[in-house]
Amino acid sequence: MTVKYTKEHEWIRLDGDIATIGITHFAQEQLGDVVFVELPDTDTACETGDEVAVVESVKAASDIYAPVSGVIIGANDALNTQPELVNSDPEGEGWFFQMRLADTADLDDLLDEAEYQTFIQDA
Repeated sequence: MTVKYTKEHEWIRLDGDIATIGITHFAQEQLGDVVFVELPDTDTACETGDEVAVVESVKAASDIYAPVSGVIIGANDALNTQPELVNSDPEGEGWFFQMRLADTADLDDLLDEAEYQTFIQDA
């Protein structure tokens, strides 16, 4: 399973042409306690960089962007009643949505884990 990261602090875990997307541990630390997540609708086509979800914390609201182009095929409905999952398990049970990728070449523009760790150390 391939995991990539964006400079907007989203992670994408690829299993075949299905991608699961959420925010990184670093991002949830910056946000503080998450109190609400607005998830995208399924069967929505989106392009890389489109705003697709919103996460609200006690500190701020932040947009979540599509890290790749594709169609949203599912959302983590557990976040509707348990938004705190984003804080307790951001790269696991706190995932936001799933997409079917339009083109796996989109992954070439994303960071691997080592590159992302360097990026946040420099932030």
